[in-house]
Amino acid sequence: MSNEIILEAKKIGKYFYEPEKFRVLDDISFEVKRGEFVSLVGKSGCGKSTLLYVLSTMDTDYEGDLRIHNQSVTGMKQNQLAGIRNEKIGFVFQFHYLLPEFSCLKNVMIPALKLGNFSKEEIEHRALERLKMLGLADQALKPASKLSGGQQQRVAIARALINDPLIIMGDEPTGNLDSKNTDIVFDIFKQLSHEMHQTIIAVTHDNDFAKRSDRIIEMQDGKILGEVKN
Repeated sequence: MSNEIILEAKKIGKYFYEPEKFRVLDDISFEVKRGEFVSLVGKSGCGKSTLLYVLSTMDTDYEGDLRIHNQSVTGMKQNQLAGIRNEKIGFVFQFHYLLPEFSCLKNVMIPALKLGNFSKEEIEHRALERLKMLGLADQALKPASKLSGGQQQRVAIARALINDPLIIMGDEPTGNLDSKNTDIVFDIFKQLSHEMHQTIIAVTHDNDFAKRSDRIIEMQDGKILGEVKN
């Protein structure tokens, strides 16, 4: 892990207005360094998923300042933010959101085709490299629907990595997996952060997962309750 700050949240606040006005995030400030693997934990409704959506630039209705790689993204236009997401952030959700009729390879290629920094041949090569790294090279041409849940989640991780993002954001990335596949996914994240200096921020309900990450940020009632370095 280097000392380079990749993400910085300064006094992030947010309200929900239904059924009545309610402060869901209250003065959240922290920073995440390159190669750090951070878990956001807390009871349902504490604001952790809402915070992740703000950090990922998908939710722009907040107070405070969010900086990604030393650049303030607060107040940017939607098309600029879409560009930042595609280039700098990889997403892994609880549900893999693969296109079932597409091959694994095609699914992994989609964000890179959208970004358009490489030729189609190059993107295909990069996608195969990512699948190989995740032990799925032999499944590359199979339709995504023919894979097991654990394999599908690994394809989703390969897809998140295709554009060499600065940050991988996970929303309950192991929430749908059995313990064996949870361990596999966790080990992949650990390897990405420690060997490839990939920054990872994951929301999780899984205490074992959180305890094995580098740092736990615990939330309660929209505030940071405390932090634990593991």
